[in-house]
Amino acid sequence: MIPRNAKAQLVSSGYADVNGIKLYYEIYGQGEPLVLIHGGLTTIGEMQGWVQPLAKTWRVIAVEMQGHGRTADTDRPMSFTTMGDDIAGLLANLKIPKADLVGHSFGGATAIRAAIQHPNMVRRLVVVSSPYARSGWYPEAQRGMSQVGAAMAENMMQTPTGNFSKQWPEPQRFPQFLDKMGKMMGEDYDWSADIAKLPMPVLLVFADNDSISQKHVAEFFALLGGGVNEPGWLNTQLSKSRLAVVPGYSHYNFITSPEAPQIIHKFLDDRPPAGAAVASQVAPAPEKTQ
Repeated sequence: MIPRNAKAQLVSSGYADVNGIKLYYEIYGQGEPLVLIHGGLTTIGEMQGWVQPLAKTWRVIAVEMQGHGRTADTDRPMSFTTMGDDIAGLLANLKIPKADLVGHSFGGATAIRAAIQHPNMVRRLVVVSSPYARSGWYPEAQRGMSQVGAAMAENMMQTPTGNFSKQWPEPQRFPQFLDKMGKMMGEDYDWSADIAKLPMPVLLVFADNDSISQKHVAEFFALLGGGVNEPGWLNTQLSKSRLAVVPGYSHYNFITSPEAPQIIHKFLDDRPPAGAAVASQVAPAPEKTQ
């Protein structure tokens, strides 16, 4: 364990050959493995505010996904399903049979897919500011994501990922990558049926002014068996999963929150209170209103 005030140093870094791309990763700290996945168009650098506190207890494997940072884009199509497989491939490459997954926004969707597709490799799942269906995003957010494309390449060069693309073997791929990114984020999806079957404990973390509606947040928690029954007083029935809504942030500045890694730390260390029962994880899918 790293002393409270010490900075977690980079232990190692490298590239994992997975599914036709070279996936860049950095490892910090020691302990049980935790894979940390960044949000869209950001990199490991922007995640350092979460890497550092988490690496005091866990071996944090921070990764840069397809087309982000030092993981150059290729001709490979882009999908959350494929990137979920990439996380499993990274763990296999590092000879890690099972790890905790923490993903923010775009990284949250990737983590969800990894947990759905490779549940035996995921000990616990933390989803930060990411919905289970595209409809969970507010309409303005959906429009904005769909508009990402090559026409925005000049402005997007100012993003961390745009800046790193200059170092790719083929930096001219960046506009094409933006087209693929916008197409993927514009596609409809609904993973509710698969999420309701997840066997591992899940923590949902959202900002109180997130780009995902609070109605969707409540429905997401209900899919995991949370907030669907009165838990009882004497023989308290807790769901295996947890929900946190952090006040004072939006989707776009949530990565600066010092509270989020503290909440994640508590969840990953959590044990049921003495004498408390734990309710079944799986719950009926919430009814959808028109």
